[in-house]
Amino acid sequence: MADDMGGCLMLADGKVFSGVRCGAYAGADFADAYGELVFTTQMTGFLETLTDPSYYGQIVIQTFPLVGNYGVIREDFEHSSISLSGYIAREFCAEPSNFRSGGTIDGLLTEQGIPALSGVNTRELTRIIRNYGALPAVFLSKNPEELRDGELDEIKEKLRDYKVKDAVRNVTSKEIIYHNAKNPKYKIAFWDFGAKRGIIRALNNAGADVISFPAYTTASEILSHNPDGLMLSNGPGDPKDLPEISAEIGKFAQSKIPIFGICLGHQLLAISQGAKTEKLKYGHRGGNHPVLDIRTQRLYITSQNHGYAVSGGTLSPSVASVTMINDHDKTCEGIEYKKIPAFSAQFHPEACSGPEDTAFLFREFIENIERQGGANRAS
Repeated sequence: MADDMGGCLMLADGKVFSGVRCGAYAGADFADAYGELVFTTQMTGFLETLTDPSYYGQIVIQTFPLVGNYGVIREDFEHSSISLSGYIAREFCAEPSNFRSGGTIDGLLTEQGIPALSGVNTRELTRIIRNYGALPAVFLSKNPEELRDGELDEIKEKLRDYKVKDAVRNVTSKEIIYHNAKNPKYKIAFWDFGAKRGIIRALNNAGADVISFPAYTTASEILSHNPDGLMLSNGPGDPKDLPEISAEIGKFAQSKIPIFGICLGHQLLAISQGAKTEKLKYGHRGGNHPVLDIRTQRLYITSQNHGYAVSGGTLSPSVASVTMINDHDKTCEGIEYKKIPAFSAQFHPEACSGPEDTAFLFREFIENIERQGGANRAS
């Protein structure tokens, strides 16, 4: 590791976990770093986890004990930069073994300015989150015994007040971006709320040119590009904090152009059609979450990363139907709409990383486009 200095993580209740400073945490000029503490059960795909913009504002614990054994492979990144606030693992691999590797996880975290902590009792941390829910935490620049009078109280006050803010605004693209397929048949608008590259690749592979729009683009501007369909991306934060975006989605839906929403996009589409959302106790994060299709009784294993869910009971039966539920806690995982050609999923069918059980949803989206009249590509 870059440094063998001891560091510590403090929780909102004052409990402290010690470990070894890694990444930006090992730097001499490090300042306290706050975030919402969450865990992921992903056993592989740590690069996709690190570069998923949906983790903006969060300190992520890997429950799998060894992270980084196949090194840094930039082609696998889901975004060009890391948006999470901090990273924790039992052990980071210092000598990865992979012919594609271009470095170590510690080096990547240092390069990106992300603090990390190893040598931590991640099992105990995970149990705390499961018992009490996701909670604010901070990487301290000083050990608690080194703090001056009043500093500890100030830190605890900041922890009590901590909330992930302006998440989507900080991770969305700043301009319209074109992602062209090799042999395109369709043109799909992609509303970027903090998107993973894997979704764009899946659309390109399905024969669609993709036009990516920043999160705060208006519906009328997107419609002016004459798309055949609209994809609503994943992203971070509380969907209730984005009323202006859900309102624009509602305006777009009136066009009757097919819509497919994933993760945050799924939640914002539901809000635009009158539903409400709720914060989960500790969220769903990992590549092994079972989802039941209540229409067929078929069970799928899915990749997920979210802390909020659509309250299925708040959907009017005349507007939409819940089609899939989480087989653990029965929360809403899929919705099909009745008055607009739209459906959505809480999980990640592009499976980066994770199982590919539900990749067929991209095909269903294309079939929706064809049912609505096929490709209407503008020259």
